[in-house]
Amino acid sequence: MERTTNIQLGFTEADLQRAAGPTSFSRGEDYAGAVQGLDIGETSIRAAVPGRETYRVELVVTHQTGLTGSCDCAYGADGHFCKHCVAVGLAALRQTTPVAPQPADAQVPVSPPAPTPRASQDLVTPWLRSLDRDALLALLHEESAADSGVRDRLLLRARVVQADRAEVRDLVKGLLAPGTFAHDGYTERALYVQDVAQATTILRTLIAAGRVAEAVDGARWALWRLAEVYESAEDADELFTPLHGLVAVHLRACEAARPDPEPTARWLVGHLLGPFGEMTPVDPADYGDILGPTGLARALDLATEAWRNDPTDKAARLKERLLKAQGDVDALIAAYADDLAPDGATHLRIALELDEAGRAGEALDWAERGLRTAGERRDVDQQLVEWTCVRYLRAGRLDDALAIRRTRFHAHGSLASYRSLRSAARGCGRWEEEREAALELLRGNGSRGGFGHSPRLLVDVLLDEGEVDAAWDAAAGHADDRQLRTLADRMRDHRPADALDVYLRLLEPLKRSTKDESYQEITRLLRSIRACHQRLGTPGEFSRHMTALRTDLKRKRKLLQLLDANDL
Repeated sequence: MERTTNIQLGFTEADLQRAAGPTSFSRGEDYAGAVQGLDIGETSIRAAVPGRETYRVELVVTHQTGLTGSCDCAYGADGHFCKHCVAVGLAALRQTTPVAPQPADAQVPVSPPAPTPRASQDLVTPWLRSLDRDALLALLHEESAADSGVRDRLLLRARVVQADRAEVRDLVKGLLAPGTFAHDGYTERALYVQDVAQATTILRTLIAAGRVAEAVDGARWALWRLAEVYESAEDADELFTPLHGLVAVHLRACEAARPDPEPTARWLVGHLLGPFGEMTPVDPADYGDILGPTGLARALDLATEAWRNDPTDKAARLKERLLKAQGDVDALIAAYADDLAPDGATHLRIALELDEAGRAGEALDWAERGLRTAGERRDVDQQLVEWTCVRYLRAGRLDDALAIRRTRFHAHGSLASYRSLRSAARGCGRWEEEREAALELLRGNGSRGGFGHSPRLLVDVLLDEGEVDAAWDAAAGHADDRQLRTLADRMRDHRPADALDVYLRLLEPLKRSTKDESYQEITRLLRSIRACHQRLGTPGEFSRHMTALRTDLKRKRKLLQLLDANDL
């Protein structure tokens, strides 16, 4: 079941586009409807996104770092904000209403927002109910005459109502023959998706006609057939939407037919342990009323047996989901506790379950236990850190939150952990002493942590503190090109000679490149070099430099055109 909290997310769709880039964002839009187990917390969002595997995604939103995301897909593992991160972000935005900060004098638009699909339906349904039988028939005739799709669907429904069980079965089987999707081109695959949609329409028609037992059997067969197609296809992303439609039909049919719990439990476990069980939005809790206590217990027995025979992560997760569907929080926690991750991630899962069950004190106990277990590991689960600190702040335990931030900074120094330490210490009114200790650690004096002397981090920290001259001194012999460029930009007005040396150094290797992005960077550097010479009162020297540079790079016509466009 999805769990949300009434919060403002702190990011917008535009933020997702900036984080992911246009390609990943576009692909992520296709996955937004497939997101499972959406869990929106105070500073993080967790969910699963099905694909070839089910990928676990975490989005984090803080004042210090903004929007960041992690995913265990191959692209996400390389540090990219992948399409699965986009999908989770979009799914969260659709469930909440993030409010962007507005300046005090901002004009508030007075035009109403466009109606949502739900709002549109709320307008249409009362109107349809107000029409009498003849008016409804006339409306259907008019719409079917104007839209061939409507006409074809009505014809299909009429045919199904008049067909017997065997005819309907043959019709569905004919639509879902597997060969087309697995082996043919894009057009044929698109046609197959349309056939799946027609099969779903047939099953919906059976439900409306009261033939719910047939609909249950037909939906199970169709899902089995799609699993077979999915296994044989190289890329089956197109199946997401029709698959979700079939799952919804199966649930509706079961709710109406109330099938025997035993075969239903067997189907549910078999489906969720099957090739694409985790890419479907099937939650055992959705079948709780259908299965009843006996059926849920039987499903748990089957999942446990499957896990013993083949202890995969998929089987373990299914056991946990069934325990949650039963509402047995203690049994669920015991299952989690059998395999506690050393980084504290499992402790956080337990804390979240207890918190959701209204057992806040126990939840915090488990979170604290997780932090003690992780100790000063560099890879401690960051969401556990954030969750615990938020709970401490709510309880007014500022010193405890500061202690966690201090431990994390000492164990794994980073600009983000420094900023978190600074925020917590300011809340306690103890930033001056904490700051001095942190800088001493970065300088390698009196080190108490796991990273000791860290001159590059010291440069970033001093820049973040606004101490540009101190950062310049610390950078000598240590800073990378990114830091040097930042330093030069920040010093250009008051130390133009030092900034000029940096710009010239960064320019030199770029002159050998023929890439368009290098030409853009050369142009940016030259504009900065010109600004330094203007500040130094040596514009003639810059002119001589440009003459020599143009002579040296005269074969690079695209670069010269770019320089001309920028008056260089």
